[in-house]
Amino acid sequence: MDAQSDSKPSRNDNTALLAAIGARVRTERAKRGMTRRALAEQCQTSDRYLAQIEGGAGNPSVLVLDAIARALGLDPIDLLPGGAALRGLRRLPPAQLTALMRAAEKRNRGTAQRARRIALIGLRGAGKSTLGDALAERIDAPFVEIDGMIEQRHGAPLATLFEVYGQSTFRRFERDCLTEVLNDYGNVVIATAGGVVADEDTFAQLLENAHVIWLQASPAEHMRRVMEQGDFRPMERNRDAMKDLVTILDARAPLYGRAHATLDTAGKSLAACVEELVKVAEGLMGRSCTHKS
Repeated sequence: MDAQSDSKPSRNDNTALLAAIGARVRTERAKRGMTRRALAEQCQTSDRYLAQIEGGAGNPSVLVLDAIARALGLDPIDLLPGGAALRGLRRLPPAQLTALMRAAEKRNRGTAQRARRIALIGLRGAGKSTLGDALAERIDAPFVEIDGMIEQRHGAPLATLFEVYGQSTFRRFERDCLTEVLNDYGNVVIATAGGVVADEDTFAQLLENAHVIWLQASPAEHMRRVMEQGDFRPMERNRDAMKDLVTILDARAPLYGRAHATLDTAGKSLAACVEELVKVAEGLMGRSCTHKS
């Protein structure tokens, strides 16, 4: 067998590579809560071509892959299987990776740096705003909603900011606001945006400087609450809204699972959720919260 035939990739290798790239693009898009159409518009490519790429049937050029990565706030190498120095870590199951990260965090950091900061994460409809406000009152702390802070800072609704500036710029707005809150408050309850976990640096900063609680709910309950709030972003006018929501939740679950604690809000009254949340917060901060009557 000659050297040329040895080095030439097989058709099976190419098919596997394209399938892996497509799966990576699809997962990263879902983490950010973006519809395929929205990503295609930001990449200036067609929805049909992007669907082919995500399905492993498209063969994107370097320029197309770069455009997709930029729209997702990533480096193009992040869309390749294994990607740089993270090759070994990406082979680990999510639960094992989470365990390793928590073990490293426990060795290297105590809870002092997190002070009395509580951050709530989860999809829209999990109750971050409502429960966060109630928890803040119970533990006598300020309540800050990052989404509202971004809107006030930049003078436009979130949907408009996404449309005008794109995913990566919005994530920078989010990171700037979060950094400001963490720097300004040692005692605070923070309601984060649902996609805060999509930016590794921002999420790492949050985990390091706050006690993070994942508020869970079933997909059906998330959808019901979102519709009751009149907020159907980013699934507005989308007949596959529930399917997209499940896809987003599945993609983000391993990241949400890195939180320091979890509270399932499904099927529970507001009062019951508040009581449970206070107990979880007490346990994380290692002290008894100041209850208000």
